[in-house]
Amino acid sequence: MSKPTVFSSLAAILSLALSTIAQQQPLPGGRLPVPENGDVNFTHVFAAESVLAEPWAKTSWNGLTTFAHADPLRCFGVESGTPYDVAILGAPFDTTTSFRPGARFGPNGIRQGSRRLGVGRINVPMKIRVTDYLNVVDCGDVPMVYTDNKVALRQLEQANVALLSKTSLRSFDGSSLAKDGKFHPRVLTLGGDHTITLPLLRGVAGVYGPVSVIHFDSHLDTWQPKQMEDGPWLPDEEIPVSHGSYFWYAANEGLLAPNNSNIHVGIRGALNSWEDYDNDHEVGFVISHADEIEEIGWKGVVKKIRDTVGDNPVYISLDIDVIDPGMAPATGTPEIGGITTREIKKILQGLSGLKIVGADIVEVAPGYDTQDEITQIAAANIGWDILALMAKTPIVE
Repeated sequence: MSKPTVFSSLAAILSLALSTIAQQQPLPGGRLPVPENGDVNFTHVFAAESVLAEPWAKTSWNGLTTFAHADPLRCFGVESGTPYDVAILGAPFDTTTSFRPGARFGPNGIRQGSRRLGVGRINVPMKIRVTDYLNVVDCGDVPMVYTDNKVALRQLEQANVALLSKTSLRSFDGSSLAKDGKFHPRVLTLGGDHTITLPLLRGVAGVYGPVSVIHFDSHLDTWQPKQMEDGPWLPDEEIPVSHGSYFWYAANEGLLAPNNSNIHVGIRGALNSWEDYDNDHEVGFVISHADEIEEIGWKGVVKKIRDTVGDNPVYISLDIDVIDPGMAPATGTPEIGGITTREIKKILQGLSGLKIVGADIVEVAPGYDTQDEITQIAAANIGWDILALMAKTPIVE
């Protein structure tokens, strides 16, 4: 059969089908599938009781995958004047990784993993609906260049500062923790490799001053860059920041709260030297190893975190490799013996009441995930719980 004949036959079949539908009796509620005048009432056609989970309306957005169905917003464009309380921001960057790259696709993967979630749905374990307390928008991804790390990280820093500098939609009883006394939006960033935390902390510290970091990871990430006799860098060349050294830079820039009021949770990676622990302490961290959860349980881990950060403003940075690779394989530097998804949820629940000024979820590399998308789903659910923590506690003194 020639192609024109095939197309003609298909057109005839489609015309007959539409004609048949138009002649059908009304559906329950008086709706016609295709009205004879061709003026389709999409609010009825796409009603919740028919096909979709939510009815269509001219004021809604249909089809774009945002984090947990947060409203999409052109935060750096024509809608930059629209206020909000929390911005979801993607940071597609992975050119400072030390093993498997691919985390530049993490923001999209985490959003894909969040499709069953909703910022307007009740988080039962957290006992809260985020949208009752916070307006959450998805600002999309920062267009970070792939050929120059310094420029890419600067782009992210500028974008983050632009979001943090705004006034949030809602204000709260009490005095804001911000240095200028105003209420500012908070940002949940979807990475990207872990280097992105450095420019993000610069923005947060600019608003609140030094913050206590709760760092969920299997690696310390406080490595001090040092020139080696047989290293590739020339004596006058700067060793660039990477996803294993950004906290060393953060400490040297005064971004971290003093007196060792920062904590690693889930540590189990190998060391180059026992001196790495000394360096980590100098940077300002306390360590909770992954093995500890077998001895003290998730409640003991929560106590150690709370004792460490106290009443300081808190930034949460979660590397997905803190989760055991059996439950989250899609990451650049997997380490066996990690925390389970149930344990991380219980730990996060235990942090209720802490003043979370910002957060990131990093090192999700969807290319290494299973067909089930289990890493992306895990990361999305963790982000959803972090939003619940933000909703539970306003940033007030």
